[in-house]
Amino acid sequence: MSKLGNIGARLYRGEVGYDFIGKRKIWYGISILITITAIVGLAVRGLNMGIEFSGGAVFTTPKTSVSSAEAEHKAEAAAEGHQAVVQKLGNGGLRIQISELDTEQSVPVQEALAKDLNVPVKDINTQLVGPSWGEEIANKAWMGLAIFMILVVIYLAIAFEWRMALAALIALIHDLTITVGVYALVGFEVTPGTVIGLLTILGYSLYDTVVVFDSLKEASKDATKQTRFTYSELANRSINSTLVRSINTTVVALLPVAGLLFVGGGLLGAGMLNDISLALFVGLAAGAYSSIFIATPLVADLKERDPAMKALAKRVRAKRAAAAAKADAPERQDAVGEDAPQDADDAEDTAAAGSGMVGQRNQPASRNRGRGRPSGKRR
Repeated sequence: MSKLGNIGARLYRGEVGYDFIGKRKIWYGISILITITAIVGLAVRGLNMGIEFSGGAVFTTPKTSVSSAEAEHKAEAAAEGHQAVVQKLGNGGLRIQISELDTEQSVPVQEALAKDLNVPVKDINTQLVGPSWGEEIANKAWMGLAIFMILVVIYLAIAFEWRMALAALIALIHDLTITVGVYALVGFEVTPGTVIGLLTILGYSLYDTVVVFDSLKEASKDATKQTRFTYSELANRSINSTLVRSINTTVVALLPVAGLLFVGGGLLGAGMLNDISLALFVGLAAGAYSSIFIATPLVADLKERDPAMKALAKRVRAKRAAAAAKADAPERQDAVGEDAPQDADDAEDTAAAGSGMVGQRNQPASRNRGRGRPSGKRR
């Protein structure tokens, strides 16, 4: 068995583990800090909305020697101040996107681009997108997201309980906020592909969270009938038992997405992959983090407020305190053994307590000599 597999087996059996629940305030603080950074970036820089949402024109040119930066400068000059985004295509051509450009304005811009880039006008492909179409796409995206959230809450409330549904919803909002904030800070264009990526990572985040919740549901099935673990400790054992699985799933999912983002979008210049690959990369990482460090600790916090779980925690602490006191008893007696000698009965009680023996103690036969019935002989 591999080293990682051996660790995973030990985590699953509870032989080793990390106290995720006990350090939940640290994870909450990190998440709050990241979320605040994302919100500030979104408020200051805003989102770079693609023409699918803002409307405009896209000009695709044949192979040209003009650089992307130079073409962007020429396109903004031709469009008289309208913002332009230029991407280098794999065939050496350019994809020039100019926002808020209508049909009448697109014709002179196309002619100016053909002249500046030294290519025939007929070889430049022009596509126009109206702002009304972009608004319709945005409304459908928000509607799809709202429906998804509602269905998630209903399903988790039925399959598990309302506390888990609430924790999963908070974790999903956490993942969305971080991903959108990264888009604002990086400045990548938001397209319908971005929306598809967001919905995809929400589904992945939910899957990873449900895996941990299912383990927790099984572990806490008869939690109030035992006194070994509190609910928070059961939740921590559930995280540890599924930890290696979560790591393996996340790494395997991130590797191809990283290929899309860094190789396809970076090295090969396929910029149209950036919109969906960035959402997937950030969302998958945030989803794996939230399922372990946010969702399950939130469930533990909410569940520990329940009177039954409070009573369970009290019983567990009382049992552990009694066990600790019983274990300390032999040490105290050893410390005063010579100054305060004990009789045979007390010594035997101490030995039984130190060894963890419970119930009636066994008395040796030698102690019963002379204490039984008379032998019948008379002196």
